[in-house]
Amino acid sequence: MKIVVCVKQVPDSWSERQLRADHRLDRDAAERVINDLDTYAVEAALQIQEQHGGETLALSMGPASAEEAVRKALQMGIDEGAVVTDDALAGSDAVATARVLAAALASTGADLVIMGVESTDAKMSVVPAMVAEVLGWPMLTHAQALTIDGSVVTIERQTTTGHDVVQAELPALVSVVEKFNEP
Repeated sequence: MKIVVCVKQVPDSWSERQLRADHRLDRDAAERVINDLDTYAVEAALQIQEQHGGETLALSMGPASAEEAVRKALQMGIDEGAVVTDDALAGSDAVATARVLAAALASTGADLVIMGVESTDAKMSVVPAMVAEVLGWPMLTHAQALTIDGSVVTIERQTTTGHDVVQAELPALVSVVEKFNEP
């Protein structure tokens, strides 16, 4: 099984944030760290790998410094890492980010993609669903638990109306919440 976890480098949530003259976030004004919610996705990938074997890959899109987020995932136990970087991608919106990540993911041979539910810098929660849409894969959102049985992935999630159990055939994309595990 090939499991890819997407990670993002973000400004530290505890740092003061500033805007540049072009109204984009000044990423150099704050310490950069791996998106906290992505660490839960990394841990989920490692748990699935431990149970089912296979390979794990951390994938990021961003400037060259995004390699630091991938390195953190490697330190946590992920097997390989890759960064998609191009100056033309600077300031990409969610649609462009989803298209680039989907193109990169399509070349990995992934069976399962795991992402944090959102990034702490944008807090939009849309990129995982957009990536799944571009790939044409099922999307299982807000997972608090995840299991694999053969070619079926099952998640559990808490909703405002109760507790849901959702299943899909692999390949699939899953977004996990912070209640998933302890990285």
